[in-house]
Amino acid sequence: MNLDNAKELVSVVFSDTYQEARKKFLAAVGKAKAYPCSTKGPAGDDLFTDVAYFGDPDAKKLFVIISATHGPEGYCGSAGQLTFLQAKYHEKLPPSTGVLMIHALNCYGFAWDRRVTAEGCDLNRNFLDFSQPVPPNPGYEELLEHIVPEDRSDAGLKRAQAGIAAFREKHGEQKLKAARTQGQYTRPGGPFYGGNGPTEARRTLEKIVADYRVADREQVVVVDYHTGLGPYGYGELQCEQPSGSDGYERATKIFGPSATSPDMGTSSSAVIYGCQDDYWERILGDRHVYCALEFGTYTVPPEKSPNARDHWLFMYKREEANTELGREIRRATKSHFYPQKADWQEMVITRGHQVHRQVLEAFGAKS
Repeated sequence: MNLDNAKELVSVVFSDTYQEARKKFLAAVGKAKAYPCSTKGPAGDDLFTDVAYFGDPDAKKLFVIISATHGPEGYCGSAGQLTFLQAKYHEKLPPSTGVLMIHALNCYGFAWDRRVTAEGCDLNRNFLDFSQPVPPNPGYEELLEHIVPEDRSDAGLKRAQAGIAAFREKHGEQKLKAARTQGQYTRPGGPFYGGNGPTEARRTLEKIVADYRVADREQVVVVDYHTGLGPYGYGELQCEQPSGSDGYERATKIFGPSATSPDMGTSSSAVIYGCQDDYWERILGDRHVYCALEFGTYTVPPEKSPNARDHWLFMYKREEANTELGREIRRATKSHFYPQKADWQEMVITRGHQVHRQVLEAFGAKS
């Protein structure tokens, strides 16, 4: 792919709706397997996670590219997958290498422009072993009324900001970040709620992994597209805590020192519970590398973020989810996680293309 054409590629790979993104993906891959979702879209439309596989079905090395773990972040992830296809990497894979594309893993969230699943869960906090006790998060309990204040008047938001500031003063910035984002399992409907069991989207991923025999491979690299953390437009390759320092070292061998780790204190993400890498670590161990390719968007106070308004809507005004109020909140959430700006979109294309090339070169494939 000629990166001089990144500007022209923007309209080809990016979409304005889940349905448009799905149509582009299906047209580009030619053949895909559809995994239906039991929940409908805002217009009563059917929703699907679509999967395409390229290369030898028995390839020992597998590159997995995932979009929409967090709903509206799927606009970026879908564009990343189409960027790979535009580069025609899938047409020149050696027998040793396969590519598995999982489009719209959380298709409900993608269609509704919600970060969460239909169950109201953060999918990237839902991969715990629920046969074991869930981890506590006392800091979240202390902050709950301030994270999503029911009163969203100026006075209510000021009280929330004051409560958060008091927590920061008492515990420090890192404990605030962890309490707010690492995951919680006691407050359904609240931000970063990990659920009380596997969500439908998690079960879909598990079925895809079984159908394509992912656990049988000798080497698996997973790139999971995300947005929202870090500097605007910068694509950070975040390793997660379950793989530990060994997983981080495996990632740096492929991507260099641009890979980051919360254990090393280099990631814009805190250590989180129940992340997707918990799953990959359980089934693959040291045969895998997992990275969340996180593109920064906008920085706003958490209590004023579109994500907080989304949770407020579904906690306190659920009956208005598909009214003009609900649509306005969904538009704001989409704009936050998907900046429809040419500079940001070109940065996604350029960084995504680099990451894809690095994986294939690590596999010994020509790029």
